[in-house]
This record gives sequence, C-alpha cells and structure tokens, in this order.
Amino acid sequence: MEFESLPEYDRDFRKLLKKYRTLESDVEDVRRVLSIRPDASPPFSYRIDGLGIESCVIKVRKIASDSFKGKGVNSGFRLVYAYFRETEKIVLIELYHKSEKENEDRERILEYFK
Repeated sequence: MEFESLPEYDRDFRKLLKKYRTLESDVEDVRRVLSIRPDASPPFSYRIDGLGIESCVIKVRKIASDSFKGKGVNSGFRLVYAYFRETEKIVLIELYHKSEKENEDRERILEYFK
C-alpha cells in the first residue's frame, strides 16, 4: 500500500505532535492496519457519504493512543483519508483531536478530490 499526505495533513500532524508525544507511533500503528484493511470497518471507521464525489473517503474514529491511557479509544484522534482501490493508494487528508474539532473539513476534501 502506498501512502501520501496532503500538506494540510502534514501541518495537522506537526501541530498535534507538539502536544501528544506518542502521536508518531500511534499513526504508524494505524498505517499498518490500513495496509491490511484499507476499507471502512464500522464501528472503528466509516465512509463519509454525501460529498458528491467518487473517491472513497473514510474517517477513522477509534485510534488507540498511549497519550490517552485510561480514557478509552473514543477520547482521541480522528483520521480522514481517501482510499484508491485500483492503485492501492491511501492519501491522508486530515488528523485532528476530537476535543478541538467536531467534524471533518469537508471543504478540504472537496478541494482535492472533486
């Protein structure tokens, strides 16, 4: 599986890494899982519908993090990515903490994938 990331994702990652020191290994764990199972797997991840685009955009809701020990998997990060089955490619779109933002940035998604 080939991974790419949007410049905005890279900024999101760097900003969160300053606050959550385990983020790098947490995201690497997610990438390993996505390499094996890139499709949506409810309740851990699901497709974002209603975008009006053909790309498969998926949001991962349950990311286990060492930064949140004892708080449960729902308390942390959200990852949004586009999965292209034909080319076996994943493009990382957005990474955010649930407490800082309620939902994904649909404008960002549409800007790159419409």
